[in-house]
Amino acid sequence: MDGIASDVAVGVKRSSDDLLSGSLYSSPNSSVTANGSDSKKLRVEDSMDSPPSRVIHIRKLPNEVSETEVIALGLPFGKVTNILMLKGKNQAFLELGTEEAAVTMVNYYTAVTPQVRNVPVFIQYSNHKELKTDSALNQRAQAVLQAVSAVQEGGSPSSDMASKSVLTPAPSPVLRIIIDNMFYPVTLDVLQQIFSKFGTVMKIITFTKNNQFQALLQFSDPVNAQQAKLSLDGQNIYNSCCTLRIDFSKLVNLNVKYNNDKSRDYTRPELPAGDGQPPVDPSMAAALSKDSPSLLGAISPLSAAAAAAAAAGRVALSGHSVPGGVLLVSNLNDEMVTPQSLFTLFGVYGDVQRVKILYNKKDSALIQMSDGNQAQLAMSHLNGQKMYGKIIRVTLSKHQTVQLPREGLDDQGLTKDFTSSPLHRFKKPGSKNFQNIFPPSATLHLSNIPDNVTEEDLRLLFSNSGGTVKAFKFFQDRKMSLLQMATAEEAIQALIDLHNYDMGRGHRLRVSFSKSTI
Repeated sequence: MDGIASDVAVGVKRSSDDLLSGSLYSSPNSSVTANGSDSKKLRVEDSMDSPPSRVIHIRKLPNEVSETEVIALGLPFGKVTNILMLKGKNQAFLELGTEEAAVTMVNYYTAVTPQVRNVPVFIQYSNHKELKTDSALNQRAQAVLQAVSAVQEGGSPSSDMASKSVLTPAPSPVLRIIIDNMFYPVTLDVLQQIFSKFGTVMKIITFTKNNQFQALLQFSDPVNAQQAKLSLDGQNIYNSCCTLRIDFSKLVNLNVKYNNDKSRDYTRPELPAGDGQPPVDPSMAAALSKDSPSLLGAISPLSAAAAAAAAAGRVALSGHSVPGGVLLVSNLNDEMVTPQSLFTLFGVYGDVQRVKILYNKKDSALIQMSDGNQAQLAMSHLNGQKMYGKIIRVTLSKHQTVQLPREGLDDQGLTKDFTSSPLHRFKKPGSKNFQNIFPPSATLHLSNIPDNVTEEDLRLLFSNSGGTVKAFKFFQDRKMSLLQMATAEEAIQALIDLHNYDMGRGHRLRVSFSKSTI
């Protein structure tokens, strides 16, 4: 077949099983070849101690796996130079351009379980240093690989019908991303961390449409957009949720007016933040400049995933969990703080399971969140905030759970179990609460307001919590409003006191932090 890479050896036509027999496994240092004559039984490469090789052995693939999906496993790590599909055995061999790329791929998938069609697959080094296949038998796989190589090198794919049906040149450098099953918040920075593995991300715009979180993301080159779509479409950002649905946008260039938490132009760090939006941190400006290679620099894919997780309390793509769901909170005002107040405040960022104020150090507490992702999220937003006149410190605890007191032991009410609390904000998958998580601010968002409650009623209620109401604004339906306190500390106090406040007629007031100002 014209155009097939020169390192693909053409041999006699044989079956898939024959390709795994004979000289294919004759020597650990031999090339994988289709030119053997004996028919030895398949020897599965179970040992993870095999020396590094640019040939990767992939096992336990789903029955209907496509060549494109297998190639996509290797694309983020470098050029894929050859592929051998063994569909009858649910296996494949993938040859990368360099041994270094293969090492990076195996290291990454050692920590992050690779998945194809939501099925975990097993990846290891092959015992062989080179992959030689019979192109007549492996024609479809080679056509797909040829198409990928042509796109990678900036050319056009072969006119072969197989390659046309599987892969065509990217029509745009802009991807449209929809997040399905959004159980955890997905921020602009998380998207940048994930997609920058495939090329330079130039611009991102996030928005909500039809009650779905969506994003437009522009690469510097359509080839990068093609590779990202191949590798990430259908993948989960977090464990079993936040599934990426990716398609090409009709747009070829994004017009970004503001650099804030909803939109970003990485080539223009000087753009304003816009009304009521937090600006980009000044220390990030240099990293976002046009001449900077990327936020991840030369970090390996494994380190990049870890950095993304650490940066915002996330799990890495493909199901790698952030460990630890217990927080240590210190420098508390021990005369004011209670397990209930900590439950209410930290409950803004996740479902608090248990709270324990330390008996011998009552200015410190352990807080157990539902999982490590929520713990990281709460830590990133609440560390350094002022609560009851003191700046609190929030770190991850070495403990994995908060122990309840032994039966019959009175711990003076310092430990509370909130596992069955009806006040958890994030029990329902896909709840809008996941899209409205913001750091503490002076402006509060109020919802579930009864029809008969007036602005004056709410101003008086929040003034009685010990703060000053600076501004107020009803939404059009008057079931929601914004209320601005004098400081973020006053807003924290008001939220603790008045979230779930009984407004009558079965209405419980819901209070959360807002990104807006009035």
